[in-house]
Amino acid sequence: MQKTCKRKQLQLDGRSQKTPKSTTEEPYPCHHRPTAEECRAVRDKLLALHGFPPEFLKYRRHRLMKMEPFSNEAQSEPLINSDDGDHKEESVLDGLIKIVLSQNTTELNSQKAFASLKSVFPTWEDVYAADTKSLENAIRCGGLAPRKASCIKNVLSSLHETKGKLCLEYLRDLSVDEIKSELSNFKGVGPKTVACVLMFNLQQDDFPVDTHVFEIARAIGWVPAVADRNKTYLHLNRRIPNELKFDLNCLLYTHGKLCRKCTMKGSSQKKLTSKDCSCPLSVNVVEG
Repeated sequence: MQKTCKRKQLQLDGRSQKTPKSTTEEPYPCHHRPTAEECRAVRDKLLALHGFPPEFLKYRRHRLMKMEPFSNEAQSEPLINSDDGDHKEESVLDGLIKIVLSQNTTELNSQKAFASLKSVFPTWEDVYAADTKSLENAIRCGGLAPRKASCIKNVLSSLHETKGKLCLEYLRDLSVDEIKSELSNFKGVGPKTVACVLMFNLQQDDFPVDTHVFEIARAIGWVPAVADRNKTYLHLNRRIPNELKFDLNCLLYTHGKLCRKCTMKGSSQKKLTSKDCSCPLSVNVVEG
């Protein structure tokens, strides 16, 4: 049985194999981590260590407001007493463009880029009407301005042509698969961006895998060492309980920015071990 599982896994990891398209597929059927108990334990450890990241509190509040009142898991979370003073829910289009601007740059720079964009062009109609160079100049502080400007222009042009208006609020009425299909049609919008929009702006139970989450998942053995990011996304979305996905994702992202042991910056050959006492996740490592 073990050999069969290994053969299947090797086949799935082969370059000739296509990455599974649906989150219902399991790329690592013989890898039974993380368990629900592990997910909850890691969430609690990181919450105790870092507190809940303030930059994600407004998204968490909007999720809780839309959850069913009988959800004990959500009601038991010790985070609702925090107040970031921002109760207005951002539009889906705002959220998508913010995520595009956050690619390959620091959080501070992406925030500056979005603020600059909104200052120069108060409405999305203004952005749509602007020339590409002016848009690039407005977001240049966020890095990769030509590529990001091209993506933004493509999103707005596609919306104008297909919907007649610059708005993505219609996505709120679609299924997860339909949302993924719609967003994936925009050139420059990849799987991680789609997953972030699902989780942050559409309050769906999705688990984006960025560099930080990916490296931690490998470091603590939640995915095989040979895993890539796309298959890690599929695997973790199947294994992590829906009610834990949002908090755990935000906390892993925050921990990844702060913990060199987990992200192994500059030393991709090293793996977190149970002897690395400086990291609270070291006890979650299963060696062998």
